[in-house]
Amino acid sequence: MIDYAQDIDLILSKSSALGAGLWTTPDKRLTKGSPFSALDCALMLLELGMKPTDPILLEVADLFFSVWRDDGRFKLSPSGGILPCQTAYGAMLLCRLGYAEDTRIQKTLQYFLETPYTDGGWRCNKFSYGRGPETEYSNPLPTLNVLDAFRHSAYLNKEPALDKAVEFLLEHWRIRTPIGPCQYGMGKRFMQLEYPMACTYSLFNYVYVLSFYKKAQQDNRFTEAFKALQNKAVDGMMVVERNSPRLKGLTFCEKGKPSALATLRFNEIVDNLSRK
Repeated sequence: MIDYAQDIDLILSKSSALGAGLWTTPDKRLTKGSPFSALDCALMLLELGMKPTDPILLEVADLFFSVWRDDGRFKLSPSGGILPCQTAYGAMLLCRLGYAEDTRIQKTLQYFLETPYTDGGWRCNKFSYGRGPETEYSNPLPTLNVLDAFRHSAYLNKEPALDKAVEFLLEHWRIRTPIGPCQYGMGKRFMQLEYPMACTYSLFNYVYVLSFYKKAQQDNRFTEAFKALQNKAVDGMMVVERNSPRLKGLTFCEKGKPSALATLRFNEIVDNLSRK
């Protein structure tokens, strides 16, 4: 078994870089500093095998709960509005940390069930790139993150609203062009194997999250996406094609090299499909 202690130590060494502990700023900007934000680092530590019960991840959970609102939303930045994409990040992380049954997260999940857009996904009413016909769709990445959160819950494969969200993402496999107010597309960058993958709209993350949903497992569009990912394998290993240059020095996700942990995630997809 590979020892990732040095990677963990490198991530931990950056915890005060933004002026406060836990990879954040004194005013709690929880997504600032990517790929070494509070959100990114907690996800990477989980990927490296740290238990959610580790003291530092318990502190991260408390940090994210400190910006949870009574209506179920999360405010991950002190300025600006509270956007669905922020709430999706908060829910996704805390569900991965084991809080899917917490009453606060249950309220967040209910918030999402009550607020889908007409096409089944979720979107922010923020049009940074102007308005056009493509902006009449939901935003794919926030929708994927919402589904990531729900896969940890009792709603998985039992809630029709989630099937509609899955359908929206499967249809994007056909559309391919940038859609939603933030214009997420499926071009060359999307098709590159990106790892770590949890905060990005990329082929690996797309296939991984959808592999938990029976509606996707039974759909030809998903099968095509899975085969595209499967074809990335080299001697049975997932080779990292893209990630942030700032991650240089971390051995678990070196660009151009096979990643044992990325391969484990791919094998998890295969296991999900074997149980469909």
